[in-house]
Amino acid sequence: MSDLSRFLPLSQRRGRDDADVSVDRRAQVSQVVRAALRHLAGEDVRAAFVRDAGLADAGPLDEGTAGRIAAGPPLRLTDLVRVVRAVLVHVADPVELPAPVMGAVALAASASAPFARRAAISGHTVRAADAEWSIGRGPELVASSRQIVAFLLGLSDEAPRRPAN
Repeated sequence: MSDLSRFLPLSQRRGRDDADVSVDRRAQVSQVVRAALRHLAGEDVRAAFVRDAGLADAGPLDEGTAGRIAAGPPLRLTDLVRVVRAVLVHVADPVELPAPVMGAVALAASASAPFARRAAISGHTVRAADAEWSIGRGPELVASSRQIVAFLLGLSDEAPRRPAN
């Protein structure tokens, strides 16, 4: 029983300060918008991005958008997923998104992806080769964080693969 207890929430692990943990994703959404803004060329692309990202309430897409998002009402993880998905769809240049953002989106997408995509990663640890995050447990599958998120969001059919030995 002692081995099992280390996995329980009330185990003997050291406590950590969780004061800065929040479900509010405004800061991360504003980071993603700020990173994508300079890569969105053309009014049609910007309009499609705003529509798909669900940012119509944030006003016109300009340099102040990220600030308005950060000062606006709280945002959920689903809002962050929607914005990252819009970046992957509408931005042709690879945009460098923060590792914690991509990890959070991958974790959320792994729980809500279609069955076939969840089955492809089931029973595996999916590790981002370009970031320090992984999800799941089992034999390792590796890909870039962008490839993992694109696969789980249904934007790519290239699944993470076992590392070459």
